[in-house]
Amino acid sequence: MAMTNGPGDAIDGVEWHVEPGLTDYAAALAFMQARVDAIRAGTAAERVWLVEHPPVYTAGTSAKAGDLIDPARFPVHVAGRGGQYTYHGPGQRVVYVMLDLDRRGRDVRCYVMQLERWIIRTLAHFDVAATVAPGRVGVWVDTPRGEEKVAAIGVRLRRWVTMHGAAINVDPDLAHFGGIVPCGITDHGVTSLRTLGSKTSMGELDMALKAEFPGFLAALVS
Repeated sequence: MAMTNGPGDAIDGVEWHVEPGLTDYAAALAFMQARVDAIRAGTAAERVWLVEHPPVYTAGTSAKAGDLIDPARFPVHVAGRGGQYTYHGPGQRVVYVMLDLDRRGRDVRCYVMQLERWIIRTLAHFDVAATVAPGRVGVWVDTPRGEEKVAAIGVRLRRWVTMHGAAINVDPDLAHFGGIVPCGITDHGVTSLRTLGSKTSMGELDMALKAEFPGFLAALVS
C-alpha cells in the first residue's frame, strides 16, 4: 500500500500519523529510511508513525540463525535495528519513532528507557501493571506463567536520528511467535493485552499513546 508522506496531526512539532490497514514491511522500512534522511537534512519534520504489518519475522543486528525455528512460515526481513528476531503481525501496534536526538540529548540509553516508560504509562490507562526487567529490554507483565513480554523495543540511529521503536501486542495471534525464539529469550514468554483480559482496542491504545507522548518528549530534553 502507498504510505502517506504529507503533514498530519502534530505534537510539539512532531508529526503523528496512524496508517490504516496493513503496511508491507519492506515498504515501511524504505519509507522510514527516506524520512530519517530527510529529517537529518532538515527537509522533513520528526514523525511518530503507527502501523500494523502482515505476518513477518524481522532480524535485528544480534539475530542468531538458530533462533529462526520455522523460516518458511512467514517472510523474513533483515531490519537493521538492534536486537534479535521478533514477529510483527495483525493485532500488534508497531510504533515507529523518528526523532532527532542531536537536539534531544544524544543519550541512547535515556531514549530507550523513556520508550519503555512511555509504554508503561500508556498501558496504565487500561489497568495493566507493566514494568521493565533488569537485563531485558522491553516491557513486561507478571502472569501466572511468570514474567511475559507485552511490548518489544528495537531501535537504530542514523546520524542521531532514531528509527524503528516499539511493538505492543494488543491482540495478535501469539502462536505466530512460535516460529522464532522471540528476542533470543527462552525462559520467558510473550503475551498480549487480550490474553491479560483487557478489551483495549487499537484505537484506544493509540489515543493513550498520544496522550502520554508529550511526557516522553519532555523526558528526553530534561
